[in-house]
Amino acid sequence: MVPIPARSERLEALRAEVRAIESAGIAGDRECLPFGIESIDARLAGGGLACAALHEVAPDRSGLSDDAAATLFLASIAARRCDANNMVLWALSRRDLFAPGLAMAGLSPDNVLYAECGRDEDVLAVMEEGLRHGGLAAVIGEVRKVPMAATRRLQLAAEEGGTMALMLKRWRRQEEDPLAAPSAAVTRWRVGCAPSGALPVAGIGRPRWRLDLARQRGGEPHHWIMEGPDAKGRLALPDGPEHRPHPARAAA
Repeated sequence: MVPIPARSERLEALRAEVRAIESAGIAGDRECLPFGIESIDARLAGGGLACAALHEVAPDRSGLSDDAAATLFLASIAARRCDANNMVLWALSRRDLFAPGLAMAGLSPDNVLYAECGRDEDVLAVMEEGLRHGGLAAVIGEVRKVPMAATRRLQLAAEEGGTMALMLKRWRRQEEDPLAAPSAAVTRWRVGCAPSGALPVAGIGRPRWRLDLARQRGGEPHHWIMEGPDAKGRLALPDGPEHRPHPARAAA
């Protein structure tokens, strides 16, 4: 009979081997999209979001404000994948996208193709076709319920077409976590609203979000408080002492 300590050591060694394999599969030679923020990029396997992969985003809570924050987070990622010669395909589940709001997050209406879909199945089919096309900057889809097999298909289609797949997972019921179901997504995120910073004059400061990396292949989860995207889709750390570099590290 194998002693308990030896069994624990073997189990930990196997876990480390799995993490190494996953990390190699993500980092490898794959292109990544960095956020340009060291505290985020250093936590992501490969130093950024894998460009030919599926990434899931869900609102932190059921409600309009967190839903809008998650939508703008996706728009800011897609915006940094765009240029004048490529487009983003957005598969809609309902007509609630506000084009000026997307533009404020860096995603111009001129760079977006909208596909109105009535059911989750239709959204998934449109996403898969767009990913396999290979000529788009990113493909975004809004869904409520996705089977594991469908996420595997989207991941394979993203790899085949070399296109980033971004999925907005909306709440179905208040007690049902959108990210509870298993998924083949490379990263899974939660985005929620946080109080904006105080201004020296009357008004509302730049939006702030609670950004949670709930799961990633080859890496650990993490949490940040971020400022919302600017007109080029770039996030930022709030200006405060808790977000500044450690003095010893800065000196080094």
